[in-house]
Amino acid sequence: MLRALDIRDMLIIDRLELGFQPGLNVLTGETGAGKSILLDALGFVLGWRGRADLVRDGASQGEVVAVFDLPAGHPGHQVLTEAGLPAGEDGEVILRRVNGADGRKTAWINDRRASGDVLRALSETLVELHGQGDDRGLLDPRQHRAMLDAFGELSRPRAAVARAWTARRAARAALEAAEAELAEMRQEEEFLRHAADELSALDPQPGEEPDLDQRRRMMQGAEQIRGDVTRAAGLLGPEGAESAMAEALRWLAALEGRAESEALSPALTALERAMNELAEAQDRVAEFSSLLDFDPHELDRVEERLFAIRAMARKHSVAPDELPGLAAGFAERLARLDQGGGRIAALRAELDQAQAAYDAAAQALSAARAEAAERLDAAMEAELPPLKLERAVFATQIAAADPGPDGIDAVTFEVATNPGAPSGALNKIASGGELSRFLLALKVCLTRHAPGLTLIFDEIDRGVGGATADAVGRRLQALAAEGQVLVVTHSPQVAARGGHHWRVAKDVVEGRTRSSVEPLPTPDRVDEIARMLSGDTVSEAAREAARALLEGAQA
Repeated sequence: MLRALDIRDMLIIDRLELGFQPGLNVLTGETGAGKSILLDALGFVLGWRGRADLVRDGASQGEVVAVFDLPAGHPGHQVLTEAGLPAGEDGEVILRRVNGADGRKTAWINDRRASGDVLRALSETLVELHGQGDDRGLLDPRQHRAMLDAFGELSRPRAAVARAWTARRAARAALEAAEAELAEMRQEEEFLRHAADELSALDPQPGEEPDLDQRRRMMQGAEQIRGDVTRAAGLLGPEGAESAMAEALRWLAALEGRAESEALSPALTALERAMNELAEAQDRVAEFSSLLDFDPHELDRVEERLFAIRAMARKHSVAPDELPGLAAGFAERLARLDQGGGRIAALRAELDQAQAAYDAAAQALSAARAEAAERLDAAMEAELPPLKLERAVFATQIAAADPGPDGIDAVTFEVATNPGAPSGALNKIASGGELSRFLLALKVCLTRHAPGLTLIFDEIDRGVGGATADAVGRRLQALAAEGQVLVVTHSPQVAARGGHHWRVAKDVVEGRTRSSVEPLPTPDRVDEIARMLSGDTVSEAAREAARALLEGAQA
């Protein structure tokens, strides 16, 4: 139940605090007084999408706070739990939403920041608004199926159909893709097999091309390198440094034994060490020289292999190192080509299974809709007489439709407003006032399956007057006895039925337009309903008629 609504700096409202009660709450006022602004503000705090320019001129931000009471078992508790948000004491839920002048919006639920998605999910369990354009939905057959599903509480079988449709569509897409791929591969089968054979014969290895290039470069420079190494080995060998160092060692060794030769000992030691290092250098040079020995035809073989790999890479417009992966890809495609028939058969079987699952789910949903249609027609039959439509007949027609995510049914609501008259579509049979009453009856039937909702009707009584308006007021009064209903109305008969009455007014203060709302005690209600009956000039006769309406409504 909506308990309170606090609006600050929204449109032409600077500050407004409203307290609502269970039962039928009516809001009246002159056209343009700002009744729709209250609904805009409430829709804003509930996270509904609406007009963007809500902040009052000159204000830095606008703010709306709504307080709801959620009884135990209310579906809003589950939304709060899933979002990790706390419920207040005794089920109190406080929604607060701020709209900055720059357009940014921020929402809180019980003083915790909340996303727009969570806010909208919660609001769906709190409030249902039936606005002035709802009869357009009633006239649109595309909306009838959703209305029937809502009445029959068919969300689960409808979701099952949607899942089955998605699976069927995915299976068909996989089959069509496989068939297209197979057809494409068959067109290029000769190329695939030739290219795969060429790559298989070449058998390129990862990293082979840079290794071959390095070996080729080394072999191309080997002769020059070998000559340099040979000359270096000669200078280090017996005809070079080795001979000179040996001769020097002999001369110095011959001086050993003489007393004055002791000073040469360090030189002899260093020379012996140098000859050892020279021998090490000779060994390393010899090892390197052996690496330069290769078969003269090896260079030809390396170049032939290197050029073949590079030519194959150019042919397929890939890098040489990508050739092994290309070969594997060709082999995989050929394998799919060779196994294509079996794969296509398997995918066809999967599509058949998905189609069968969809057909079963769609048939189950269709049967459930047929049963729900019977119950809806019976419920409407009970609802129409109190709304002065006792001669009208409402019928839900279900016909075959193209399969889709919503099933295989087309649903239309048809009516016959007079005995013996043919039935037909609402937009061809019903008048404006009749449409409003059909909509009210239908909404009453639908909301029976959504306990705990605050129902808001925006001029549901338009197009009717007199006894018919009184019948609408009676039905709204009876509906409100089961919970809470808010009605924006221009009908004095409906206004008189309200248990709580607010008047919306607009005035100009210091050059600025301002909307205000005030609760009306009984004497003021008499004047307001008299105004609704007679216009700007309220006569005593109008007041007497207003008193009679109020007394009759509360009897």
